[in-house]
Amino acid sequence: MSLITEEKIVDADWLICSGCRSLVYRRRFADELHVCPSCGHHDRLSAPDRLAMLLDAGSWRLLESRPAPVFDPLGFADSRPYPERIREAREATGLEEAVLCARGAIQGQPVVAAVMDFRFLGGSLGSATGELITRAAETALAERVPLLLVTASGGARMQEGLFSLMQMAKTSQALAELDEAGILTLTLITDPTYGGVAASFTTLTDIMIAEPGARMGFAGRRVIEQTIGQTLPADFQTAEFLLAHGLIDGIQPRRQQRATLGRLLSLGAPRPPAPPADDEAVVRDPGLLQPREAWAAVRLARELGRPTTLDYAGYMLDGFVELHGDRMSADCPAIVGGVGWLDGMPVMLIGHQKGHGTHELIARNFGRATPEGHRKVARLMRTAAKLGIPIVTLIDTQGAEPGLIAEEHGQAIAIAENLRQMSGLKVPMVAVVTGEGGSGGALALGVADRVLACENAVYSIISPEGCASILWRDAAEAPRAAAALRLDARELLRLGLIDGVVPEPAGGAHTEPARAAAHLRAAIRSALAELVPLDGATLVRDRRARFRRHGAQACP
Repeated sequence: MSLITEEKIVDADWLICSGCRSLVYRRRFADELHVCPSCGHHDRLSAPDRLAMLLDAGSWRLLESRPAPVFDPLGFADSRPYPERIREAREATGLEEAVLCARGAIQGQPVVAAVMDFRFLGGSLGSATGELITRAAETALAERVPLLLVTASGGARMQEGLFSLMQMAKTSQALAELDEAGILTLTLITDPTYGGVAASFTTLTDIMIAEPGARMGFAGRRVIEQTIGQTLPADFQTAEFLLAHGLIDGIQPRRQQRATLGRLLSLGAPRPPAPPADDEAVVRDPGLLQPREAWAAVRLARELGRPTTLDYAGYMLDGFVELHGDRMSADCPAIVGGVGWLDGMPVMLIGHQKGHGTHELIARNFGRATPEGHRKVARLMRTAAKLGIPIVTLIDTQGAEPGLIAEEHGQAIAIAENLRQMSGLKVPMVAVVTGEGGSGGALALGVADRVLACENAVYSIISPEGCASILWRDAAEAPRAAAALRLDARELLRLGLIDGVVPEPAGGAHTEPARAAAHLRAAIRSALAELVPLDGATLVRDRRARFRRHGAQACP
């Protein structure tokens, strides 16, 4: 089989990259999986070559599909009859349709793959294409293995009229059935992916990654510019544009795709047994904790050297894959999340990300999540719940982002939706306040089965400065307000507002981050050991009862 390229052939040994127009040695181009070594331009691959590149050698077999007569319900003809165009495409590509479906494995993980081929009438979505993709989804459902979609399409196939449009509904329905069955679905977006393909099965999967520079959208650039009379940004609809606007989870160069997909596919593998409990990992008796001045705890909680969520992910988890975006409009940098493995157990880790220096603090908005950030949290939690993966949240924020744009985008609604969703998720949930836990922005990640706090963390309805400004009309009274709010870990445990305290190294987590992470890892393991054996209904019942009792004594 031969790779299909858009590059201009110079001679038998050289070609011109269509991305940067530089000369590329043909053999090196092939060795680089048809990625330009100069500019990184990812050339198109045929469906057979894509399957050979992604799936383990010798593991894959095409799904059975009998060649059918050309489906031409409209008797359509433009400059040539539609059946003639189909026959031409079949002769040119050696394929029966614009998609090739197979069962196989990626790094040993079983998968059903449906790979589109742009050579076949621009990868357009015809009835046969939709039928084959639907059958691939049905195979994944019957065999209970993940489904991988590799997309490349100009959109729906006009020659089949409304029959083509109906394939959008049919394939979307097939994805819904996989959601209901809790089966992992993945999309690898390649260039280009447009129209009805983008507006149906492509964007309905649990995790979407894209090749660098791959374009995806509903309408094409030229159509949009002609319609609105404006010149669009140079990177419009590219993978980089999509990532910045929260529409995909990540970008993966071709060399890294097999490894990333293999890790993600292992989310569908059988779960290992719960880790053993460690009764000494968490302090549950406030009498065992040293009393400390509340304001000193606030200052330690705000120490810029304290480990962040990404730091903890690196220390505690194997194979962490960060996932991005709310799938609506943005990727809030103050919230990070993704999947990783804790002693072989997959978990969804989600947390605030402040940073360690001025530049990162500004870039991360000081850990203040926007409405898009809270919607990103909700999306990742829904994915974890679908796949039966425990959720771990790390809380470190002075509060949610205030301001005009946050209010315009529904900050209060986004937080409220998170609180409601967390109360009903049927998977184990562990929340840990690792630094500051401020107001609704903290609680938006904090409705969990076990709520812990690191020894030098604080958790409060408002910052001490805010409380002092309102009640004492003087921000300088912040230390007084901190003491009155009882916000340090020892007091929180005494009041029954948290379930336990995670020990820290002497002097604080920032003095020995690796040791602090080891303590946190042990605490999370111990909590999951208690929670993983419980069924979903019990988890929800107990979680709701936990929060139901707070303040109940106010009305005897």
